[in-house]
Amino acid sequence: MSETQGPSTEQKRNASVILNRLAKRYPKAETALNYSDAWQLLVATVLSAQTTDANVNKVVPVLFDAYPTVEDLAGANPEDVEKIIFSTGYYRQKTKSIITLAADIVEKYDGEVPADLDQLVKLRGVGRKTASVVLAEVWNVPAIAVDTHVKRVAHRLGLTTNTDPTKIEADLKALFPKKRWAEVSMRIIQFGRDVCDAKKPRCWECPLRDRCAYENKTPRPSS
Repeated sequence: MSETQGPSTEQKRNASVILNRLAKRYPKAETALNYSDAWQLLVATVLSAQTTDANVNKVVPVLFDAYPTVEDLAGANPEDVEKIIFSTGYYRQKTKSIITLAADIVEKYDGEVPADLDQLVKLRGVGRKTASVVLAEVWNVPAIAVDTHVKRVAHRLGLTTNTDPTKIEADLKALFPKKRWAEVSMRIIQFGRDVCDAKKPRCWECPLRDRCAYENKTPRPSS
């Protein structure tokens, strides 16, 4: 789409058809991560990098039982935290990230997670994707998180030609009405996991096949 003129009426109509079909397939547009508040979702999202949500869901109850508050985790012994989150991978890096994140929230926001994108991304280890997930999930704030699934699916469906996540986010926000932004990411992410796989997309069962610009339409496997 043109960066100066924005999407056309036809492009917006196509985007609406895509989102409506995804909404029909996935009535509940929400994260699979378990959490009870913004702080827990923030930590769970950081831990979810390079692992499955199911794996994170096994770890976070143990983590928050050991460190119930932001202040508790901010003062935690890194070695103890590493033992708890070991199974999520990159455990040393993630341990450092969530401890410094906790310290940041205590120091800058008195232990409360801010419900604001600009404030969230100032926290160490929190990018636009993580911030957008928390905003949309916890407070239903209009936000679109761009992860690898969103990037891949948006390209295949012709919703963007950009590769930079921030520009992709801007393209998607231009295509969809603001009131629907909070539902976009989770539906595309689920679709990317179930159907539009990176290496072996299940094109034969894709409800968006007729809307897809991806040339390599994977045939149905022979029985």
